[in-house]
Amino acid sequence: MRVVIADDAVLLREGAARLLQDAGFDVVAQAGDADDLLRKVRAHRPDVAIIDVRMPPGNADDGLRAALTIRAERPETGVLLLSQYVEDRYLTELLAGGAAGVGYLLKDRVAEVDRLTEAVRRVGEQGSVLDPDVVAQMLGRRRDDAPMDSLTPREKEVLAQMAEGRTNRAVAEQLAVSERAVERHVTSIFSKLDLPATEQDHRRVLAVLAYLGT
Repeated sequence: MRVVIADDAVLLREGAARLLQDAGFDVVAQAGDADDLLRKVRAHRPDVAIIDVRMPPGNADDGLRAALTIRAERPETGVLLLSQYVEDRYLTELLAGGAAGVGYLLKDRVAEVDRLTEAVRRVGEQGSVLDPDVVAQMLGRRRDDAPMDSLTPREKEVLAQMAEGRTNRAVAEQLAVSERAVERHVTSIFSKLDLPATEQDHRRVLAVLAYLGT
C-alpha cells in the first residue's frame, strides 16, 4: 500500500514513515506543507495520504483544505487526518462528502504502531476510522440531543465501537458479549436514529454522523 505523509514536524513525519515502512507500507513521499502535499499526491497517486490538519503555508487548517482537495480530485485515495486536538468542524467537513476512505486520529496515536497501521490499512481499503477519544468527546458533548437520549447505555457503547470502524464480531469481542447481541443493538441504533436499510457501505459510521448532525 502506497502512502504519502504530510506534516511540518520533521521528527513526527520521519517517525511515522519509519513505523509504516517497518510494517510493510511503501512510503512514496513526504511533504512539509500543504502545497507540496498536493503536488506529491498528484505525482505519486498514493493509496493513502496521512495529513496534519495545521500546516504551512498558513499554519491554520491548510492540511484540512488540502485533504478536501484530494477527496475531490482523487476519491480513491484514502485520507487519514491527524490533529492535536478534537475539532468538531474538521470532522464535519472531512466527512461531508461521505465516510468511505476517511480517517481522523489524534496525533498521540502515531506512536501506537498497531493502531496507526490498522487505521492506514482500513482507510486505504476505503473503510472509515474515527479516533476513540474523538468519538467519546463528541458524543459526550451532545448528550442532551433527543436521538442520543433514546439509546441505552449499551447501545451508546456499541455506537462508539461502530464509529471506530469495528465489525460486529470485533465489537462483540471488545464488549465481551455475543455477536448476535451486537447485531440486535446495531439494528436498534439504526432504528432510533432513523437510518433505514440502504445499500450504502458505511451506514455504521453514518449512525454517528446522524447523531452529530453532519
